[in-house]
Amino acid sequence: MAGTLTWLGHSAFRIDTPGGKRVYVDPFLNGNPKCPEAEQQPERVDMILLTHGHDDHVGDTIPLYEQFKPRVIAPVELRWWLDSQGVADGQGSDPGKGGTVDADGIKVTVTDANHSSSIADSYMGEPTGLVVELEDGTTLYFAGDTNVFGDMALIRRIYEPDVAMLPIGDHYTMGPKEAAVALELLGVQRCVPCHWGTFGLLTGTPEALRDLAPAGVEIVDVEPGGSVEL
Repeated sequence: MAGTLTWLGHSAFRIDTPGGKRVYVDPFLNGNPKCPEAEQQPERVDMILLTHGHDDHVGDTIPLYEQFKPRVIAPVELRWWLDSQGVADGQGSDPGKGGTVDADGIKVTVTDANHSSSIADSYMGEPTGLVVELEDGTTLYFAGDTNVFGDMALIRRIYEPDVAMLPIGDHYTMGPKEAAVALELLGVQRCVPCHWGTFGLLTGTPEALRDLAPAGVEIVDVEPGGSVEL
């Protein structure tokens, strides 16, 4: 079966993989004004993937771990902090940039990103993006809170992502103008915009990105709770 990607508002996503696993990326659910109420209490969590240590990305990781005991994969320093919070790791779930974890047929690779990463006064290591290759070979790129940077061309060359999840809100991340250049560098055919509309400062829109995007790139504008077949 094909996998599906569900946007949960802000930068939170759920992947229902072709192999039947339920994976959450940056699960900011409770406290996220755009996350549908029906999605705030998951019925199952098999894996959690984190791009960086901001609390609007770490989100509900700790209570979800306490309830479901999923595997939690995060960049090395963030993973160490989670371990100190009781999120146990005995499975090598702390990759550094360029490292790949094979988690039951799902390959998770940490890439570069340009922004900050902290919770309160705790340093959470460098920010990252994630390349996620599903069991059927479909490859997803989650950019985190980054701006555009030239080495996105290396992500294209090495990982050949099919779909990119790019922040477009502006202010704290890149806006539509930079995101359009990111699409050019990444060479993807589809983009699901995120990190927009959650709060008043995040003014970028999918419509603005669509006006600027390279020809042939599909900008998938879904409402929070909406899904895309992969």
